[in-house]
Amino acid sequence: MSHILSAVAWPYANGPRHIGHVAGFGVPSDVFSRYMRMSGHDVLMVSGTDEHGTPILVQAEQEGVTPQELADRYNRVIVEDLTQLGLSYDLFTRTTTRNHYAVVQEMFRTVHKNGYMVEQTTMGAISPSTGRTLPDRYIEGTCPICGYDGARGDQCDNCGNQLDAIDLINPKSRINGETPKFIESNHFFLDLPAFVDALGDWLRSRTNWRPNVLKFSLNLLDDVRPRAMTRDIDWGIPVPLEGWESNPSKRLYVWFDAVIGYLSASIEWARRSGDPDAWRQFWTDGDGEAALSYYFMGKDNITFHSQIWPAELLGYTGGGAKGGAPGPYGQLNLPTEVVSSEFLTMEGKQFSSSRGVVIYVRDMLSRYQPDALRYYISSAGPENQDADFTWADFKRRTNDELVAGWGNLVNRTASMVHKNFGAVPEPGRREPVDEALLAQTTTAFGRVGELIGSHRHKAAIGEAMRMVQEANRYVSETEPWKLKTDPDRLATVLHTTTQAVSDLNTLLSPFLPHSAQQVHEALGGTGTISPLPRIDEVTDLDDPSRRYPVITGDYREVPAWEPRAVVPGTPVAKPSPVFTKLDDDMVEAELDRLRQG
Repeated sequence: MSHILSAVAWPYANGPRHIGHVAGFGVPSDVFSRYMRMSGHDVLMVSGTDEHGTPILVQAEQEGVTPQELADRYNRVIVEDLTQLGLSYDLFTRTTTRNHYAVVQEMFRTVHKNGYMVEQTTMGAISPSTGRTLPDRYIEGTCPICGYDGARGDQCDNCGNQLDAIDLINPKSRINGETPKFIESNHFFLDLPAFVDALGDWLRSRTNWRPNVLKFSLNLLDDVRPRAMTRDIDWGIPVPLEGWESNPSKRLYVWFDAVIGYLSASIEWARRSGDPDAWRQFWTDGDGEAALSYYFMGKDNITFHSQIWPAELLGYTGGGAKGGAPGPYGQLNLPTEVVSSEFLTMEGKQFSSSRGVVIYVRDMLSRYQPDALRYYISSAGPENQDADFTWADFKRRTNDELVAGWGNLVNRTASMVHKNFGAVPEPGRREPVDEALLAQTTTAFGRVGELIGSHRHKAAIGEAMRMVQEANRYVSETEPWKLKTDPDRLATVLHTTTQAVSDLNTLLSPFLPHSAQQVHEALGGTGTISPLPRIDEVTDLDDPSRRYPVITGDYREVPAWEPRAVVPGTPVAKPSPVFTKLDDDMVEAELDRLRQG
Protein backbone atom coordinates (compact mmCIF):
# COMPACT_ATOMS: atom_id res chain seq x y z
CA MET A 1 0.00 0.00 0.00
CA SER A 2 1.13 3.52 -0.79
CA HIS A 3 0.00 6.87 0.52
CA ILE A 4 -1.43 8.82 -2.42
CA LEU A 5 -1.82 12.59 -2.34
CA SER A 6 -4.36 13.61 -4.97
CA ALA A 7 -3.69 17.35 -5.24
CA VAL A 8 -6.44 19.01 -7.25
CA ALA A 9 -6.20 22.51 -8.76
CA TRP A 10 -7.86 25.23 -6.69
CA PRO A 11 -10.81 26.84 -8.55
CA TYR A 12 -10.80 30.62 -8.37
CA ALA A 13 -13.62 32.06 -6.27
CA ASN A 14 -14.65 34.95 -8.52
CA GLY A 15 -17.60 33.11 -10.06
CA PRO A 16 -19.19 29.72 -10.67
CA ARG A 17 -17.10 27.13 -12.50
CA HIS A 18 -18.03 25.91 -15.97
CA ILE A 19 -17.76 22.42 -17.40
CA GLY A 20 -14.39 23.21 -19.00
CA HIS A 21 -12.92 23.70 -15.53
CA VAL A 22 -14.13 20.38 -14.12
CA ALA A 23 -13.02 18.61 -17.29
CA GLY A 24 -9.47 19.71 -16.50
CA PHE A 25 -9.15 19.23 -12.75
CA GLY A 26 -12.33 17.72 -11.31
CA VAL A 27 -13.43 14.50 -12.96
CA PRO A 28 -9.93 13.18 -13.84
CA SER A 29 -8.72 13.58 -10.25
CA ASP A 30 -11.84 11.94 -8.82
CA VAL A 31 -11.69 8.92 -11.17
CA PHE A 32 -8.04 8.41 -10.22
CA SER A 33 -8.66 8.83 -6.48
CA ARG A 34 -11.62 6.45 -6.43
CA TYR A 35 -9.66 3.80 -8.30
CA MET A 36 -6.66 4.14 -6.00
CA ARG A 37 -8.86 3.70 -2.92
CA MET A 38 -10.39 0.57 -4.44
CA SER A 39 -6.87 -0.72 -5.14
CA GLY A 40 -6.06 -0.58 -1.44
CA HIS A 41 -4.08 2.64 -1.29
CA ASP A 42 -4.50 5.31 1.38
CA VAL A 43 -5.65 8.38 -0.55
CA LEU A 44 -5.83 12.01 0.53
CA MET A 45 -7.67 14.18 -2.01
CA VAL A 46 -7.45 17.89 -1.19
CA SER A 47 -8.18 21.27 -2.70
CA GLY A 48 -10.24 24.39 -2.04
CA THR A 49 -11.20 27.76 -3.42
CA ASP A 50 -8.41 30.19 -4.33
CA GLU A 51 -9.59 33.50 -2.88
CA HIS A 52 -6.82 36.09 -3.07
CA GLY A 53 -5.46 38.19 -5.93
CA THR A 54 -6.52 40.98 -8.24
CA PRO A 55 -9.58 39.56 -10.03
CA ILE A 56 -11.50 39.15 -6.77
CA LEU A 57 -10.42 42.61 -5.59
CA VAL A 58 -11.51 44.27 -8.84
CA GLN A 59 -14.80 42.37 -9.04
CA ALA A 60 -15.64 43.11 -5.41
CA GLU A 61 -15.09 46.81 -6.02
CA GLN A 62 -17.36 46.70 -9.06
CA GLU A 63 -20.12 44.99 -7.07
CA GLY A 64 -19.74 47.19 -4.00
CA VAL A 65 -18.88 44.35 -1.63
CA THR A 66 -15.73 43.39 0.25
CA PRO A 67 -13.35 40.81 -1.28
CA GLN A 68 -14.19 38.44 1.57
CA GLU A 69 -17.93 38.76 0.92
CA LEU A 70 -17.40 37.99 -2.76
CA ALA A 71 -15.18 34.99 -1.94
CA ASP A 72 -17.71 33.72 0.62
CA ARG A 73 -20.48 33.80 -1.99
CA TYR A 74 -18.64 31.88 -4.67
CA ASN A 75 -16.92 29.53 -2.27
CA ARG A 76 -20.34 28.18 -1.34
CA VAL A 77 -21.50 27.97 -4.96
CA ILE A 78 -18.39 26.03 -5.97
CA VAL A 79 -18.61 23.72 -2.94
CA GLU A 80 -22.22 22.86 -3.78
CA ASP A 81 -21.49 22.26 -7.46
CA LEU A 82 -18.47 20.01 -6.93
CA THR A 83 -20.33 18.02 -4.29
CA GLN A 84 -23.26 17.47 -6.63
CA LEU A 85 -20.82 16.28 -9.31
CA GLY A 86 -19.62 13.65 -6.83
CA LEU A 87 -15.97 14.72 -6.41
CA SER A 88 -14.74 12.71 -3.42
CA TYR A 89 -12.57 15.24 -1.61
CA ASP A 90 -11.26 14.32 1.81
CA LEU A 91 -11.09 18.06 2.34
CA PHE A 92 -12.06 20.91 0.05
CA THR A 93 -11.34 24.10 1.97
CA ARG A 94 -10.29 27.67 1.11
CA THR A 95 -7.25 29.98 1.12
CA THR A 96 -8.69 32.54 3.55
CA THR A 97 -8.45 30.26 6.58
CA ARG A 98 -6.07 31.20 9.41
CA ASN A 99 -4.45 27.77 9.02
CA HIS A 100 -3.60 28.52 5.39
CA TYR A 101 -2.18 31.95 6.32
CA ALA A 102 0.08 30.33 8.93
CA VAL A 103 1.37 27.60 6.59
CA VAL A 104 2.06 30.07 3.76
CA GLN A 105 3.91 32.46 6.03
CA GLU A 106 5.98 29.61 7.46
CA MET A 107 6.93 28.51 3.94
CA PHE A 108 7.92 32.07 3.00
CA ARG A 109 10.01 32.63 6.14
CA THR A 110 12.01 29.42 5.65
CA VAL A 111 12.54 29.93 1.91
CA HIS A 112 13.70 33.47 2.72
CA LYS A 113 15.95 32.24 5.56
CA ASN A 114 17.56 29.74 3.17
CA GLY A 115 18.45 32.62 0.84
CA TYR A 116 16.02 31.96 -2.01
CA MET A 117 13.90 35.11 -1.61
CA VAL A 118 15.83 38.06 -2.98
CA GLU A 119 14.67 41.66 -2.54
CA GLN A 120 14.83 43.65 -5.78
CA THR A 121 13.59 46.94 -7.15
CA THR A 122 11.30 46.50 -10.12
CA MET A 123 9.07 48.62 -12.27
CA GLY A 124 5.45 48.36 -11.14
CA ALA A 125 2.45 49.55 -13.12
CA ILE A 126 -0.10 52.09 -11.91
CA SER A 127 -3.27 53.44 -13.44
CA PRO A 128 -2.69 57.03 -14.65
CA SER A 129 -6.34 57.91 -14.02
CA THR A 130 -6.62 56.57 -10.46
CA GLY A 131 -3.02 56.36 -9.24
CA ARG A 132 -3.69 52.85 -7.97
CA THR A 133 -1.44 49.85 -8.49
CA LEU A 134 -2.27 47.88 -11.62
CA PRO A 135 -1.28 44.23 -11.08
CA ASP A 136 0.57 42.63 -13.96
CA ARG A 137 -2.12 40.00 -14.54
CA TYR A 138 -4.44 42.85 -15.51
CA ILE A 139 -2.13 44.17 -18.20
CA GLU A 140 -2.21 42.72 -21.70
CA GLY A 141 -0.13 43.31 -24.79
CA THR A 142 1.98 41.62 -27.41
CA CYS A 143 4.50 39.04 -26.20
CA PRO A 144 8.06 40.25 -26.92
CA ILE A 145 9.22 36.64 -27.36
CA CYS A 146 6.65 34.96 -29.63
CA GLY A 147 4.58 37.92 -30.82
CA TYR A 148 1.31 36.59 -29.39
CA ASP A 149 -1.27 39.36 -29.11
CA GLY A 150 -2.94 38.76 -25.76
CA ALA A 151 -0.03 37.97 -23.46
CA ARG A 152 -0.47 38.97 -19.82
CA GLY A 153 1.93 41.00 -17.75
CA ASP A 154 3.09 37.94 -15.83
CA GLN A 155 3.05 35.20 -18.47
CA CYS A 156 2.40 34.43 -22.12
CA ASP A 157 -0.05 31.52 -22.38
CA ASN A 158 1.02 30.94 -25.97
CA CYS A 159 4.74 30.26 -25.45
CA GLY A 160 4.65 29.71 -21.67
CA ASN A 161 7.40 32.19 -20.85
CA GLN A 162 7.20 34.33 -17.75
CA LEU A 163 7.14 38.05 -18.48
CA ASP A 164 7.27 41.43 -16.82
CA ALA A 165 4.48 43.83 -17.70
CA ILE A 166 6.96 46.49 -18.75
CA ASP A 167 8.34 44.11 -21.41
CA LEU A 168 5.01 43.83 -23.24
CA ILE A 169 4.62 45.59 -26.58
CA ASN A 170 1.76 48.09 -26.48
CA PRO A 171 0.63 47.23 -22.93
CA LYS A 172 -2.96 48.09 -22.01
CA SER A 173 -5.01 47.83 -18.84
CA ARG A 174 -7.67 45.12 -18.99
CA ILE A 175 -9.77 47.21 -16.62
CA ASN A 176 -10.19 50.40 -18.66
CA GLY A 177 -7.94 50.08 -21.70
CA GLU A 178 -5.52 52.83 -20.71
CA THR A 179 -1.75 52.59 -21.08
CA PRO A 180 -0.20 51.97 -17.66
CA LYS A 181 2.49 54.12 -16.09
CA PHE A 182 5.52 52.32 -14.64
CA ILE A 183 7.19 53.32 -11.35
CA GLU A 184 9.80 51.73 -9.08
CA SER A 185 8.65 49.29 -6.38
CA ASN A 186 10.46 46.86 -4.05
CA HIS A 187 9.51 43.19 -4.08
CA PHE A 188 10.77 39.75 -3.08
CA PHE A 189 11.73 37.46 -5.96
CA LEU A 190 12.01 33.68 -5.83
CA ASP A 191 15.52 32.92 -7.10
CA LEU A 192 14.50 30.39 -9.73
CA PRO A 193 17.97 30.24 -11.37
CA ALA A 194 19.24 28.70 -8.11
CA PHE A 195 16.97 25.71 -8.73
CA VAL A 196 17.68 25.06 -12.42
CA ASP A 197 19.98 22.09 -11.83
CA ALA A 198 17.74 20.48 -9.21
CA LEU A 199 14.61 21.05 -11.31
CA GLY A 200 16.32 19.69 -14.41
CA ASP A 201 17.48 16.53 -12.62
CA TRP A 202 14.00 15.98 -11.20
CA LEU A 203 12.16 16.58 -14.49
CA ARG A 204 14.48 14.34 -16.48
CA SER A 205 13.65 11.53 -14.05
CA ARG A 206 9.89 11.90 -14.75
CA THR A 207 9.87 9.57 -17.74
CA ASN A 208 6.26 8.40 -17.27
CA TRP A 209 4.64 11.87 -17.53
CA ARG A 210 2.42 12.81 -20.43
CA PRO A 211 4.93 13.80 -23.14
CA ASN A 212 3.40 17.24 -23.75
CA VAL A 213 3.59 18.13 -20.05
CA LEU A 214 7.19 16.97 -19.67
CA LYS A 215 8.37 18.71 -22.84
CA PHE A 216 6.70 21.97 -21.85
CA SER A 217 8.18 21.78 -18.34
CA LEU A 218 11.71 21.09 -19.58
CA ASN A 219 11.46 23.95 -22.08
CA LEU A 220 10.71 26.33 -19.21
CA LEU A 221 14.26 25.79 -17.97
CA ASP A 222 15.68 27.45 -21.08
CA ASP A 223 14.71 30.92 -19.84
CA VAL A 224 14.64 31.00 -16.07
CA ARG A 225 14.68 34.30 -14.21
CA PRO A 226 13.84 35.33 -10.64
CA ARG A 227 10.09 35.71 -10.27
CA ALA A 228 8.30 38.23 -8.04
CA MET A 229 6.52 36.60 -5.11
CA THR A 230 5.04 39.77 -3.63
CA ARG A 231 2.58 42.26 -5.09
CA ASP A 232 1.45 45.84 -4.62
CA ILE A 233 -2.08 44.97 -3.48
CA ASP A 234 -4.04 45.16 -0.25
CA TRP A 235 -5.94 41.83 -0.56
CA GLY A 236 -3.88 38.78 0.31
CA ILE A 237 -1.52 37.29 2.87
CA PRO A 238 0.87 39.75 4.58
CA VAL A 239 4.60 39.33 4.01
CA PRO A 240 5.84 37.83 7.32
CA LEU A 241 8.98 39.93 7.73
CA GLU A 242 9.76 42.92 9.90
CA GLY A 243 9.05 46.13 7.99
CA TRP A 244 6.81 44.34 5.52
CA GLU A 245 4.17 42.65 7.65
CA SER A 246 2.49 45.91 8.63
CA ASN A 247 2.66 47.41 5.13
CA PRO A 248 -0.99 47.60 3.99
CA SER A 249 -0.12 47.63 0.27
CA LYS A 250 2.29 44.66 0.09
CA ARG A 251 0.99 41.10 -0.05
CA LEU A 252 2.28 37.70 -1.12
CA TYR A 253 1.64 36.79 -4.77
CA VAL A 254 -1.59 34.82 -5.09
CA TRP A 255 0.22 32.04 -6.97
CA PHE A 256 2.80 31.75 -4.20
CA ASP A 257 0.05 31.16 -1.67
CA ALA A 258 -2.33 29.11 -3.86
CA VAL A 259 0.02 26.19 -4.56
CA ILE A 260 0.93 26.01 -0.87
CA GLY A 261 -2.76 25.22 -0.39
CA TYR A 262 -2.04 21.57 -1.14
CA LEU A 263 0.10 21.46 1.98
CA SER A 264 -2.11 23.67 4.14
CA ALA A 265 -5.24 21.68 3.20
CA SER A 266 -3.43 18.47 4.14
CA ILE A 267 -2.50 19.98 7.48
CA GLU A 268 -6.05 21.24 8.07
CA TRP A 269 -7.41 17.77 7.23
CA ALA A 270 -4.99 16.21 9.74
CA ARG A 271 -5.90 18.69 12.45
CA ARG A 272 -9.60 17.98 11.92
CA SER A 273 -8.99 14.22 11.91
CA GLY A 274 -7.69 14.23 15.48
CA ASP A 275 -4.12 13.36 14.44
CA PRO A 276 -2.31 16.66 13.69
CA ASP A 277 0.68 14.85 12.17
CA ALA A 278 -1.32 12.54 9.88
CA TRP A 279 -0.55 14.76 6.86
CA ARG A 280 3.15 13.85 7.01
CA GLN A 281 2.63 10.32 5.69
CA PHE A 282 1.37 11.85 2.41
CA TRP A 283 4.29 14.27 2.04
CA THR A 284 7.28 12.24 3.20
CA ASP A 285 8.29 8.64 2.49
CA GLY A 286 7.99 6.44 5.57
CA ASP A 287 9.42 3.12 6.64
CA GLY A 288 9.10 1.08 3.48
CA GLU A 289 6.03 3.05 2.38
CA ALA A 290 6.04 5.45 -0.56
CA ALA A 291 4.32 8.82 -0.44
CA LEU A 292 3.22 9.58 -4.00
CA SER A 293 1.64 12.84 -5.15
CA TYR A 294 -0.36 13.59 -8.30
CA TYR A 295 -1.33 17.14 -9.25
CA PHE A 296 -4.35 17.67 -11.52
CA MET A 297 -4.97 20.84 -13.55
CA GLY A 298 -5.48 22.43 -16.94
CA LYS A 299 -2.48 23.09 -19.18
CA ASP A 300 -2.44 26.83 -18.40
CA ASN A 301 -1.24 25.99 -14.89
CA ILE A 302 1.67 23.69 -15.73
CA THR A 303 4.26 26.40 -15.03
CA PHE A 304 3.15 26.81 -11.44
CA HIS A 305 3.15 23.09 -10.72
CA SER A 306 6.27 21.89 -12.56
CA GLN A 307 8.45 24.93 -11.81
CA ILE A 308 7.17 27.40 -9.17
CA TRP A 309 5.79 24.92 -6.62
CA PRO A 310 8.74 22.48 -6.89
CA ALA A 311 11.10 25.46 -6.50
CA GLU A 312 9.24 26.54 -3.36
CA LEU A 313 9.51 22.99 -1.98
CA LEU A 314 13.22 22.83 -2.80
CA GLY A 315 13.76 26.25 -1.26
CA TYR A 316 11.99 25.18 1.90
CA THR A 317 14.04 22.01 2.29
CA GLY A 318 17.36 23.56 1.21
CA GLY A 319 17.50 21.66 -2.07
CA GLY A 320 18.71 24.48 -4.32
CA ALA A 321 22.19 25.69 -5.22
CA LYS A 322 22.41 27.80 -2.04
CA GLY A 323 21.73 24.87 0.28
CA GLY A 324 19.88 25.53 3.51
CA ALA A 325 18.00 23.61 6.18
CA PRO A 326 14.39 22.38 6.17
CA GLY A 327 11.87 24.22 8.30
CA PRO A 328 9.52 22.64 10.88
CA TYR A 329 7.58 20.72 8.23
CA GLY A 330 10.73 18.77 7.37
CA GLN A 331 11.68 17.18 4.06
CA LEU A 332 8.77 17.55 1.64
CA ASN A 333 8.47 15.41 -1.49
CA LEU A 334 8.42 16.89 -4.97
CA PRO A 335 5.39 15.97 -7.13
CA THR A 336 5.37 12.43 -8.44
CA GLU A 337 3.47 13.60 -11.50
CA VAL A 338 1.90 16.76 -12.88
CA VAL A 339 -1.23 15.52 -14.65
CA SER A 340 -2.33 18.28 -16.99
CA SER A 341 -5.31 18.18 -19.31
CA GLU A 342 -5.67 20.24 -22.46
CA PHE A 343 -8.51 22.73 -23.08
CA LEU A 344 -12.19 22.01 -23.62
CA THR A 345 -14.01 24.26 -26.07
CA MET A 346 -17.76 24.51 -26.60
CA GLU A 347 -19.40 24.21 -29.99
CA GLY A 348 -16.11 25.22 -31.62
CA LYS A 349 -15.56 28.31 -29.46
CA GLN A 350 -13.48 29.08 -26.40
CA PHE A 351 -15.42 29.28 -23.16
CA SER A 352 -16.21 32.91 -22.36
CA SER A 353 -18.61 33.97 -19.62
CA SER A 354 -18.66 37.55 -20.86
CA ARG A 355 -19.68 36.45 -24.38
CA GLY A 356 -22.16 33.86 -23.16
CA VAL A 357 -20.18 30.91 -24.55
CA VAL A 358 -20.42 28.89 -21.38
CA ILE A 359 -22.39 26.35 -19.45
CA TYR A 360 -21.86 26.37 -15.73
CA VAL A 361 -21.66 23.15 -13.74
CA ARG A 362 -24.73 24.17 -11.75
CA ASP A 363 -26.84 24.73 -14.85
CA MET A 364 -25.65 21.48 -16.43
CA LEU A 365 -26.54 19.43 -13.35
CA SER A 366 -29.94 21.09 -13.01
CA ARG A 367 -30.97 19.54 -16.33
CA TYR A 368 -28.85 16.39 -16.72
CA GLN A 369 -27.58 13.54 -14.57
CA PRO A 370 -24.13 14.10 -13.04
CA ASP A 371 -22.90 10.74 -14.35
CA ALA A 372 -23.89 11.75 -17.89
CA LEU A 373 -21.50 14.70 -17.64
CA ARG A 374 -18.82 12.57 -15.96
CA TYR A 375 -19.15 9.98 -18.71
CA TYR A 376 -18.80 12.59 -21.44
CA ILE A 377 -15.71 14.14 -19.83
CA SER A 378 -14.10 10.73 -19.29
CA SER A 379 -14.80 9.42 -22.78
CA ALA A 380 -14.48 12.59 -24.88
CA GLY A 381 -12.69 15.15 -22.70
CA PRO A 382 -9.39 17.02 -23.26
CA GLU A 383 -7.10 14.36 -21.83
CA ASN A 384 -4.08 14.82 -24.09
CA GLN A 385 -5.38 17.17 -26.77
CA ASP A 386 -7.96 19.94 -26.97
CA ALA A 387 -11.52 18.65 -27.25
CA ASP A 388 -14.78 20.26 -28.32
CA PHE A 389 -17.98 19.78 -26.33
CA THR A 390 -21.06 19.72 -28.55
CA TRP A 391 -24.62 19.14 -27.45
CA ALA A 392 -25.17 16.72 -30.31
CA ASP A 393 -22.28 14.54 -29.15
CA PHE A 394 -23.41 14.77 -25.53
CA LYS A 395 -26.88 13.54 -26.54
CA ARG A 396 -25.45 10.77 -28.73
CA ARG A 397 -23.08 9.44 -26.07
CA THR A 398 -25.75 9.60 -23.37
CA ASN A 399 -28.46 7.87 -25.42
CA ASP A 400 -26.42 5.41 -27.48
CA GLU A 401 -23.77 4.43 -24.94
CA LEU A 402 -25.10 5.04 -21.44
CA VAL A 403 -28.81 4.43 -21.98
CA ALA A 404 -28.90 1.91 -24.85
CA GLY A 405 -25.62 0.21 -23.93
CA TRP A 406 -24.91 0.05 -20.20
CA GLY A 407 -28.32 1.08 -18.85
CA ASN A 408 -30.14 -1.38 -21.08
CA LEU A 409 -27.87 -4.24 -20.02
CA VAL A 410 -28.52 -3.51 -16.34
CA ASN A 411 -32.26 -3.08 -16.79
CA ARG A 412 -32.91 -6.20 -18.83
CA THR A 413 -30.68 -8.33 -16.60
CA ALA A 414 -32.48 -7.27 -13.43
CA SER A 415 -35.86 -7.52 -15.16
CA MET A 416 -35.27 -11.08 -16.35
CA VAL A 417 -33.92 -12.20 -12.98
CA HIS A 418 -36.88 -10.63 -11.17
CA LYS A 419 -39.47 -12.01 -13.58
CA ASN A 420 -38.12 -15.56 -13.74
CA PHE A 421 -36.69 -16.14 -10.26
CA GLY A 422 -37.27 -13.13 -8.03
CA ALA A 423 -33.67 -13.50 -6.85
CA VAL A 424 -30.20 -14.23 -8.17
CA PRO A 425 -30.50 -17.84 -9.38
CA GLU A 426 -28.20 -20.73 -8.49
CA PRO A 427 -26.16 -21.55 -11.63
CA GLY A 428 -25.82 -24.97 -13.15
CA ARG A 429 -22.88 -26.22 -15.19
CA ARG A 430 -21.38 -23.39 -17.20
CA GLU A 431 -20.79 -23.78 -20.90
CA PRO A 432 -17.74 -22.36 -22.74
CA VAL A 433 -19.68 -19.27 -23.83
CA ASP A 434 -20.46 -18.48 -20.16
CA GLU A 435 -16.88 -19.02 -19.03
CA ALA A 436 -15.61 -16.87 -21.89
CA LEU A 437 -17.68 -13.85 -20.83
CA LEU A 438 -16.62 -14.05 -17.17
CA ALA A 439 -13.00 -14.53 -18.19
CA GLN A 440 -13.22 -11.30 -20.19
CA THR A 441 -14.74 -9.24 -17.39
CA THR A 442 -12.24 -10.64 -14.88
CA THR A 443 -9.28 -9.89 -17.14
CA ALA A 444 -10.59 -6.36 -17.70
CA PHE A 445 -9.80 -5.39 -14.10
CA GLY A 446 -6.09 -5.50 -14.85
CA ARG A 447 -6.34 -3.60 -18.14
CA VAL A 448 -8.76 -0.91 -16.97
CA GLY A 449 -6.94 -0.43 -13.68
CA GLU A 450 -3.57 -0.02 -15.38
CA LEU A 451 -5.04 2.59 -17.73
CA ILE A 452 -6.64 4.61 -14.92
CA GLY A 453 -3.44 4.43 -12.89
CA SER A 454 -1.48 5.87 -15.82
CA HIS A 455 -4.10 8.61 -16.38
CA ARG A 456 -5.37 7.19 -19.66
CA HIS A 457 -8.99 7.51 -18.69
CA LYS A 458 -10.38 7.64 -22.22
CA ALA A 459 -8.85 4.27 -23.00
CA ALA A 460 -9.92 2.90 -19.62
CA ILE A 461 -13.59 3.77 -19.95
CA GLY A 462 -13.45 2.67 -23.59
CA GLU A 463 -12.23 -0.74 -22.48
CA ALA A 464 -14.94 -0.99 -19.83
CA MET A 465 -17.62 -0.08 -22.35
CA ARG A 466 -16.21 -2.65 -24.78
CA MET A 467 -16.91 -5.22 -22.08
CA VAL A 468 -20.46 -3.87 -21.86
CA GLN A 469 -20.81 -4.61 -25.57
CA GLU A 470 -19.48 -8.12 -25.02
CA ALA A 471 -22.02 -8.71 -22.24
CA ASN A 472 -24.84 -7.42 -24.44
CA ARG A 473 -23.64 -9.70 -27.22
CA TYR A 474 -23.67 -12.66 -24.81
CA VAL A 475 -27.30 -11.94 -23.88
CA SER A 476 -28.27 -11.72 -27.55
CA GLU A 477 -26.50 -15.00 -28.37
CA THR A 478 -27.78 -17.01 -25.41
CA GLU A 479 -31.34 -15.68 -25.75
CA PRO A 480 -32.48 -16.29 -22.16
CA TRP A 481 -36.06 -15.33 -23.07
CA LYS A 482 -36.23 -18.58 -25.07
CA LEU A 483 -35.05 -20.79 -22.19
CA LYS A 484 -38.20 -21.03 -20.09
CA THR A 485 -38.45 -24.74 -20.86
CA ASP A 486 -34.87 -25.27 -19.67
CA PRO A 487 -34.80 -23.69 -16.18
CA ASP A 488 -31.31 -24.95 -15.33
CA ARG A 489 -29.81 -23.35 -18.42
CA LEU A 490 -31.84 -20.18 -17.85
CA ALA A 491 -30.54 -19.96 -14.29
CA THR A 492 -26.96 -20.39 -15.48
CA VAL A 493 -27.26 -17.72 -18.19
CA LEU A 494 -28.91 -15.19 -15.86
CA HIS A 495 -26.41 -15.88 -13.07
CA THR A 496 -23.58 -15.39 -15.57
CA THR A 497 -25.12 -12.15 -16.83
CA THR A 498 -25.67 -10.88 -13.28
CA GLN A 499 -22.06 -11.64 -12.39
CA ALA A 500 -20.86 -9.83 -15.52
CA VAL A 501 -23.02 -6.78 -14.70
CA SER A 502 -21.62 -6.75 -11.16
CA ASP A 503 -18.07 -6.88 -12.52
CA LEU A 504 -18.77 -4.12 -15.02
CA ASN A 505 -20.35 -1.96 -12.33
CA THR A 506 -17.15 -2.17 -10.31
CA LEU A 507 -15.08 -1.28 -13.38
CA LEU A 508 -17.29 1.74 -14.13
CA SER A 509 -17.79 2.95 -10.56
CA PRO A 510 -14.81 5.37 -10.50
CA PHE A 511 -16.30 7.08 -13.54
CA LEU A 512 -19.99 6.77 -12.65
CA PRO A 513 -20.30 6.77 -8.83
CA HIS A 514 -23.94 7.89 -8.68
CA SER A 515 -25.28 5.22 -11.03
CA ALA A 516 -22.91 2.59 -9.60
CA GLN A 517 -24.88 2.70 -6.39
CA GLN A 518 -28.15 2.39 -8.31
CA VAL A 519 -26.86 -0.62 -10.27
CA HIS A 520 -25.63 -2.23 -7.05
CA GLU A 521 -29.09 -1.87 -5.51
CA ALA A 522 -30.82 -3.03 -8.71
CA LEU A 523 -29.00 -6.35 -8.31
CA GLY A 524 -30.18 -6.62 -4.72
CA GLY A 525 -27.02 -5.20 -3.15
CA THR A 526 -27.06 -3.46 0.22
CA GLY A 527 -24.73 -0.91 1.78
CA THR A 528 -22.67 1.71 0.00
CA ILE A 529 -20.24 0.75 -2.77
CA SER A 530 -19.56 4.20 -4.24
CA PRO A 531 -19.49 6.70 -1.37
CA LEU A 532 -20.33 10.28 -2.28
CA PRO A 533 -19.03 13.49 -0.73
CA ARG A 534 -20.95 15.66 1.68
CA ILE A 535 -20.86 19.29 2.80
CA ASP A 536 -19.99 20.08 6.43
CA GLU A 537 -20.29 23.51 8.00
CA VAL A 538 -17.14 23.99 10.07
CA THR A 539 -15.55 26.60 12.30
CA ASP A 540 -12.13 27.99 11.37
CA LEU A 541 -9.61 26.07 13.48
CA ASP A 542 -7.84 29.29 14.50
CA ASP A 543 -10.66 31.84 14.38
CA PRO A 544 -13.89 30.74 16.13
CA SER A 545 -15.74 33.74 14.69
CA ARG A 546 -15.54 32.34 11.14
CA ARG A 547 -17.57 29.46 9.69
CA TYR A 548 -17.43 28.04 6.19
CA PRO A 549 -18.53 24.97 4.22
CA VAL A 550 -16.09 22.19 3.32
CA ILE A 551 -16.43 19.12 1.15
CA THR A 552 -15.49 15.92 2.90
CA GLY A 553 -16.66 12.32 3.15
CA ASP A 554 -16.02 8.84 4.46
CA TYR A 555 -14.56 6.75 1.66
CA ARG A 556 -13.10 3.90 3.69
CA GLU A 557 -15.79 1.34 2.83
CA VAL A 558 -15.20 0.76 -0.88
CA PRO A 559 -15.18 -2.53 -2.77
CA ALA A 560 -11.84 -4.00 -3.76
CA TRP A 561 -10.77 -3.63 -7.38
CA GLU A 562 -11.66 -7.21 -8.25
CA PRO A 563 -14.72 -9.31 -9.09
CA ARG A 564 -17.13 -9.98 -6.21
CA ALA A 565 -19.18 -13.14 -6.49
CA VAL A 566 -22.91 -12.47 -6.66
CA VAL A 567 -24.82 -14.49 -4.08
CA PRO A 568 -27.60 -16.81 -5.24
CA GLY A 569 -30.81 -16.11 -3.40
CA THR A 570 -30.27 -12.36 -3.22
CA PRO A 571 -33.70 -10.79 -3.88
CA VAL A 572 -33.92 -8.70 -7.05
CA ALA A 573 -36.83 -6.27 -7.40
CA LYS A 574 -38.34 -4.91 -10.59
CA PRO A 575 -35.80 -2.29 -11.75
CA SER A 576 -36.20 1.34 -12.75
CA PRO A 577 -34.12 2.89 -15.55
CA VAL A 578 -30.70 3.99 -14.33
CA PHE A 579 -30.11 6.64 -16.99
CA THR A 580 -32.46 9.20 -18.51
CA LYS A 581 -32.80 9.22 -22.28
CA LEU A 582 -32.44 12.70 -23.76
CA ASP A 583 -35.21 14.09 -25.95
CA ASP A 584 -34.62 14.72 -29.64
CA ASP A 585 -35.22 18.46 -29.26
CA MET A 586 -32.74 19.01 -26.41
CA VAL A 587 -29.86 19.86 -28.75
CA GLU A 588 -31.72 22.71 -30.42
CA ALA A 589 -33.00 23.94 -27.04
CA GLU A 590 -29.43 24.09 -25.68
CA LEU A 591 -28.13 25.79 -28.80
CA ASP A 592 -30.88 28.39 -28.38
CA ARG A 593 -29.68 29.03 -24.84
CA LEU A 594 -26.15 29.41 -26.17
CA ARG A 595 -27.24 31.86 -28.87
CA GLN A 596 -29.13 33.91 -26.28
CA GLY A 597 -26.03 34.07 -24.05
